[in-house]
Amino acid sequence: MFDAVHFVSQLQAWGRALGFAQIGVAGVDLSSAEPGLLAWLAEGRHGDMHYMASHGLKRARPAELVPGTLSVITARMDYLPAATPADWQAVEWQRLQRPHEAAVSLYARGRDYHKVLRQRLQKLADQMASALGPFGYRVFTDSAPVLEAELASRSGQGWRGKHTLVLNREGGSMFFLGEILVDVALPATPATSGHCGQCQACISACPTGAITAPYQLDARRCISYLTIEHAGPIPEAMRPLLGNRIYGCDDCQLICPWNKFAQRSTLPDFEARPVWQRPTLVQLLAWSEDEFLRHTEGSPIRRIGHERWLRNLAVALGNALRQPSATATERQHWQAALQARAEHPSALVREHVRWALQSADAVPT
Repeated sequence: MFDAVHFVSQLQAWGRALGFAQIGVAGVDLSSAEPGLLAWLAEGRHGDMHYMASHGLKRARPAELVPGTLSVITARMDYLPAATPADWQAVEWQRLQRPHEAAVSLYARGRDYHKVLRQRLQKLADQMASALGPFGYRVFTDSAPVLEAELASRSGQGWRGKHTLVLNREGGSMFFLGEILVDVALPATPATSGHCGQCQACISACPTGAITAPYQLDARRCISYLTIEHAGPIPEAMRPLLGNRIYGCDDCQLICPWNKFAQRSTLPDFEARPVWQRPTLVQLLAWSEDEFLRHTEGSPIRRIGHERWLRNLAVALGNALRQPSATATERQHWQAALQARAEHPSALVREHVRWALQSADAVPT
């Protein structure tokens, strides 16, 4: 007779061996999350991420997304590199204070997590098949209309923080999430209670006010959305707020007290590539498209393409030019780098370069 409780324990052991920090199981009834999803979409807070709306309520209905689904196996995987120093949060805050240096989100400095998680979730599914025989399943890693954070919190991976990310008492929030939708009925693992209390550090720390209220995020104001998901011009009012962040933003996680418990990854895949140690904006702006593709091979950064890459760098250099502390020599260096892109074939790039060059005139006196 199939012992479902024992099988979940076996799944968790297999998961740990594959490098996952935790394996959980959620049911497929997410109906209580549907009103919030619909309201978020109706208010347009998903911006131009049209894929968020294109699947309708399938996001909250796993059994409609993959017919036959009876349970969802959830997984989380830590991504801080093994060599991450104890004071890593302070190190990252300091990076944001060096306007000439490019700030890239921590998760993006190694191998593309989509590939790492997908391969390991597939291995977990293969082990399930070895034990159960053929069964129906589908693996997801931030790649389809699945309410990942909702499923993770329901299955005990953590609780939803006020920044809307999942928080774990033993792991903070520096981890990736993935799922396997299966046609096997498994007992759900228990959810955990929330532990944010009265803390509002993430709300106060958000540079653009994207966390509009506890547990409410307006993606249109989020730097991660603006630098990665958004394809068009970055709204002018937002540009000065981006600082030197050229790919993503970690501020709400850097400030979170729970991330003092963030765990280091056991996998070499997430080790930061040397090029991301302390790159300068000028250095990165000079990359040709071929150089961009070469340096970002196997990296999540490649997904934005060279055009958006140059757009983001132009904004960051424009913000550097706005710094009263910049020397005349630095200004000349930055302006020369921008001038080299002033006649770029892309209107998007040219417009942001033009704005950046005008930023020199916006320096407070």
